[in-house]
Amino acid sequence: MKVAIGSDIHGSLSCAHAFFTQADALGAEKILLLGDLYYHGVRNPLPEGYAPLKVAELINARKDKILAVRGNCDSDVDLMVSSFDLVSSAVLCLGGKTVFASHGDRFDIDHLPAGKYDLVLYGHYHTGFIRKKDGVIVANPGSLSLPKDGTEKSFLILDDNGLTLYSLEGKVLDKIAL
Repeated sequence: MKVAIGSDIHGSLSCAHAFFTQADALGAEKILLLGDLYYHGVRNPLPEGYAPLKVAELINARKDKILAVRGNCDSDVDLMVSSFDLVSSAVLCLGGKTVFASHGDRFDIDHLPAGKYDLVLYGHYHTGFIRKKDGVIVANPGSLSLPKDGTEKSFLILDDNGLTLYSLEGKVLDKIAL
């Protein structure tokens, strides 16, 4: 199964559209969203193409493919416009691997969740990377709309071959076999 993993859309319709276009082109069967879907947050500037309700419509049109965790900027009101559930964290079995997914405001590379996981995924920091720590692959898809620290707008693809970090334009930034 091929899963596209995105985070921190923050209401940018143009970036959400670009992500779903890339996910479709790469053959993603599922979409895992790691939170902060609609609201830009008080510390962030308005992202390009800011249209939270249109982003909700775009995501809702794919509700059967969506798995989503709730971010720190996702509110109860946001849940009212979503046709899918947002959970605080998720444990998934994908391709024989155990995956822990959260937004990243509670768990990150320096604070891994308790338990045995092959892969830990989180967003929140707006910087995309793939690393290994204590035998666990830890990855952040980066931000689709508001990247930080000189990183690119990015997302991940998880498939049977491994995990690949892509720029929003489709350039491979990093990859690792699982």
